[in-house]
Amino acid sequence: MNFLEYFSVAFEALRANRMRAALTMLGVVIGVAAVILLVSLGTGTKNYVERQFAGLGSNILIITPGKIETRGGPPIVGPARHKLTTGDATILAKKGYLFSGVAPVVFGSAEVKQSGRSRNVSVLGVTPEFSDVRNLHVEIGSFVTQADVDAKRRVCVVGRTVRKELFGNANALGQIVKLNGARYRVVGIMENKGVSLGIDIDDIVFIPVKTAQDLFDLDSLFEILVAVRNSNDIDSGKALAVSLLFHAHNRHEDFTVTDQRAILSSLFTILDTLTYVLGGIAGISLLVGGIGIMNIMLVTVKERTNEIGIRKAVGARNRDILLQFLFEATALSASGGVIGLVAGAAGAGALRWAFPKMPIEVPLWAVLLSFTFSLFVGIFFGVYPARKAAAMNPIEALRYE
Repeated sequence: MNFLEYFSVAFEALRANRMRAALTMLGVVIGVAAVILLVSLGTGTKNYVERQFAGLGSNILIITPGKIETRGGPPIVGPARHKLTTGDATILAKKGYLFSGVAPVVFGSAEVKQSGRSRNVSVLGVTPEFSDVRNLHVEIGSFVTQADVDAKRRVCVVGRTVRKELFGNANALGQIVKLNGARYRVVGIMENKGVSLGIDIDDIVFIPVKTAQDLFDLDSLFEILVAVRNSNDIDSGKALAVSLLFHAHNRHEDFTVTDQRAILSSLFTILDTLTYVLGGIAGISLLVGGIGIMNIMLVTVKERTNEIGIRKAVGARNRDILLQFLFEATALSASGGVIGLVAGAAGAGALRWAFPKMPIEVPLWAVLLSFTFSLFVGIFFGVYPARKAAAMNPIEALRYE
């Protein structure tokens, strides 16, 4: 017999017991569909996080005050500042030949009021470079200018949520709002960005960095954002930033330079681990389905003992009998795998339709892996029943009732 004949005989046997075959395949169907759905959810979440970071600017170095890494050796003698200043940002901008933008940032929270309406908002003190570094731009009006920073002007740029809550449908440009009691003129409205990584970008007020220092009574910065010109120079840019600030801080490394790759790498490690764990848990269903296939195949061998005896009596070899039942087990698992793939893909599509914001993407590798694994399960759990059938004595098989 050739392989086509083996498959033909296998599917004919399955058609003869449709209900039993369907129930046997159910474990494989559920397992494959669960793997597809869970892996798709994990992959979609990973890609979503990557897109969110890319949307907030690429090739970014984040410099924060204080050293978070532990180093050996004797303690450094002399006072450490443990703060970042606008002077540090100026040094990075002037001497950082690998940098395309340097944006000092002051962060705080304030109450914003306008015509009897008030709400608490996050306030960022920024410079003009912040807009390009963080890929956040105004849609109406203008962003903070260098003249605003130098003159410590009380001007602000509001996000869409702030504009809607305070002004409704009225024009906000040129209007006066109060931040912690101080009057600020609205010079710009940001483009709609929505929620990114759990932060509502539209619910932020931007003011000049030096004005923010006066507002919050600070002489330091929350962080400095640095955009590296070329993604291939991230490591070199990081080393350059460390060198420049090390000398600027009187040879004290009382700051930390982090790149987005490190943050993404940590997040991806967590997400990948979670994806593999969920996929592994779903894969257990495939093993359970494989056990069901083996159980049914053992019953099938018992029921068809006379058939095995007749086939051997007319010249069928042990190899023919073994392949016949092995192909039946494989056909069961393959059919279940195909149905599971369709069910998993349909389930992913249904989730995207029902919950448009849910990050779910079906990766090709998950499809191939789950189907291959379902075939392996059928072959693995089908070997024992097939070998048992092939090892039957034809005389005893013919006498079996």
